[in-house]
Amino acid sequence: MSDALVNSLNSIVAATTPLVIASIGETITERAGVINLSLNGSILLAAMAGFAAAQTSNSVIIGIGVAAMIGAAVALIIAFAAIELRRDQVAIGFVLTILTADLATFLGKPYVNIPGPRIPNMPIPLLSDIPVVGRIFFDHDLMVYFSFALVLMSWYWMFHTRYGLALRAVGENPQAAFARGTKVNYQRYIYTIIGGALVGVAGAAYSLSVKAGWFANAPMDGDGWIALAIVIFGGWHPFRVILGAYLFAALRRIVADLQSTVDFPLVLLNTLPWILMILTLMMVSSGTLERLTRLLPARLQRQFRNVLRSDPPAAIGTRFDKN
Repeated sequence: MSDALVNSLNSIVAATTPLVIASIGETITERAGVINLSLNGSILLAAMAGFAAAQTSNSVIIGIGVAAMIGAAVALIIAFAAIELRRDQVAIGFVLTILTADLATFLGKPYVNIPGPRIPNMPIPLLSDIPVVGRIFFDHDLMVYFSFALVLMSWYWMFHTRYGLALRAVGENPQAAFARGTKVNYQRYIYTIIGGALVGVAGAAYSLSVKAGWFANAPMDGDGWIALAIVIFGGWHPFRVILGAYLFAALRRIVADLQSTVDFPLVLLNTLPWILMILTLMMVSSGTLERLTRLLPARLQRQFRNVLRSDPPAAIGTRFDKN
């Protein structure tokens, strides 16, 4: 494999990290039955606040912590409004994504285009020396390794622990979960806040790692909506979510490379990843991809149907009243 291709794959893995973290955070939230549509604004505000805190304190750890708290605070507002005030989660999320994006622009003006700390690259000894694979996956900073661990931990928690079973029950059938002694709204608070904190960490991953700094035209603007789409594409399963994130990042990289070689309107090229994501979502949600599996040998059909299944948690976006 050529060095150029290996370097390209390495950059795709690095650039995808914030999307992976944000998408897993939203997956956890939605598995608990709550929709956090503030992702795009939360990521922007967390990226700005994380960079500002890191630049002021000269500590990326403080920056990441501040970003996580911002994401958790926004998520807490959604949980409180939905559970205690009985307001529509979707409406609250839309309002918050606009508010937080505007706050990021306004409050971030003093930090536009100024230098600041960056999370250092930390190749993993021995693993980074593995030909090809080592350079692609193990020659990064701690944010990338955290995203790998996060996918594995969230998968294990959801599908191999009784706490994960309770989480999925809260999102699927809260009445049955409550009858078995689960504190449904308490669980929703906890997992919404955890998911929001991860969205905040994703913001810090942008401004302290992928493209260090804060800019007037934030490069991560729009990625919150992509993360929401990736959760649907991923069928609320961590492994499919990371696959969707890497596919989208690869499409972005291909489009970026095409811009210098293909005589085609730049605006149309930039919309290509979005169009392909929308088409894929339509095919997955409509069952078209599942029907295409009938063309496969019978022994493979069941496995592919399980992989392509994308049913949302049955109680997502609904209120639970124990009375």
